[in-house]
Amino acid sequence: MEIDHWDEEDTSKRVQVRFVTKLKPPFKVPPTSLAIPADVTRLGLSKLVNQLLQNVDADWEHEPFDFMIDGELVRMSLEQFLLAKGISAEKVVDIEYIRAVTPRKEEEPSPHEDWVSAVNGSNPKFILTGCYDGYGRVWKSAGSCSHVLTGHSEAITSVAIINQEGSDSTSVASTSKDRTLRLWKINPEVSPNSPTNVRAYKILRGHRAAVQSVCAQQDTGDMICSGSWDCTINLWNTNELSTMDDVVAIKKRKGNNQVEESQMEEEAVSALIGHTQCVSSVVWPQKETIYSASWDHSIKKWDVEMGKDTLSIFSGKALNCLDIGGESSAIIAAGGSDPTLRLWDPRKPASSAPILQFSSHTSWISACKWHDKSWFHLVSASYDGKIMLWDIRTAWPLTVITSHADKVLCVDWWRDDSIVSGGADSKLCISAGIPV
Repeated sequence: MEIDHWDEEDTSKRVQVRFVTKLKPPFKVPPTSLAIPADVTRLGLSKLVNQLLQNVDADWEHEPFDFMIDGELVRMSLEQFLLAKGISAEKVVDIEYIRAVTPRKEEEPSPHEDWVSAVNGSNPKFILTGCYDGYGRVWKSAGSCSHVLTGHSEAITSVAIINQEGSDSTSVASTSKDRTLRLWKINPEVSPNSPTNVRAYKILRGHRAAVQSVCAQQDTGDMICSGSWDCTINLWNTNELSTMDDVVAIKKRKGNNQVEESQMEEEAVSALIGHTQCVSSVVWPQKETIYSASWDHSIKKWDVEMGKDTLSIFSGKALNCLDIGGESSAIIAAGGSDPTLRLWDPRKPASSAPILQFSSHTSWISACKWHDKSWFHLVSASYDGKIMLWDIRTAWPLTVITSHADKVLCVDWWRDDSIVSGGADSKLCISAGIPV
């Protein structure tokens, strides 16, 4: 069967293909073999599938698709791809199509008073941001700020959600250039008419320089770890119980009544020592395992109980960001002082060599984050002002998001189908409707 009214320039060379998909109706096309031009590109294939779907349903609305052959995404002409992969064009080629992973909607940006240096979207009820003005903010949606976290005296550098359980309150952590961490409790169910100011319930002191990164223990949330410019990783308790010696009473006036609030100050439980420069990023994916990235060009894997690093990977670049995800939640992604996002698999014997490198950015990489529910998808942010969405089955970005007008400093996923980001343009941006 040949396609009538093909809009792309016709050629004498054609390829017999059959479109297949794991998508449910109404996304399925008839499983018929078709003769199509060999030089068709991804956009042409998408146009063709939409045409076939419209033949089945006259009310079909155009949907962008991506295409895979033998499990690899097609990012060149069909003819070039078949030639590069040594696939015969003499037989019928099965082409699997999936919904293109790209934002369908850009929300209105949420303005801040200064650079948005930290963002966390791990709770579907809200977005948590940290700003160079020293305040943390809780956003119920674009433009709707419900809580302001007050207390830091310098820029906030990182924010984390400690516990996800219970609707009454959620604990969050922040780090700052003021050398402290602070722990807060917020009620995400409360929607005040104006933002509510929140004070920290605990102040964590012990780092000798600016604190750059914080992450909660994934299993229980009883502890957090922090990376600092003092080259150390500190471990802290997050519970509210403490000895009376640790409690500092702070008087605060609420309306006409004086209420005495307790703010606890606490020292670190232990420290992990081994990096020789700033610890820029920490991740705590399993109870006894912490990963860290540093400006000393290394990624380290730590045994928490032993207090020692069990793996060191040297990247050759000062590193700004680190995340663990992908297949079996085991793949390391990291970026830093060049435009390349690198991936390592520590399970492989030659783990010092990256298994993949993505090189489409044009400046330093500031942040990277795996999708929680996909082995294939991750996002990166860069000082080039761009956010790139990657699928490890191709070397080219799936999409480039240009919602920021300046350096992008932080990025995360939110509600599985949105990307949240902050930058030097003092805005929180939300790119929504991403079908991962």
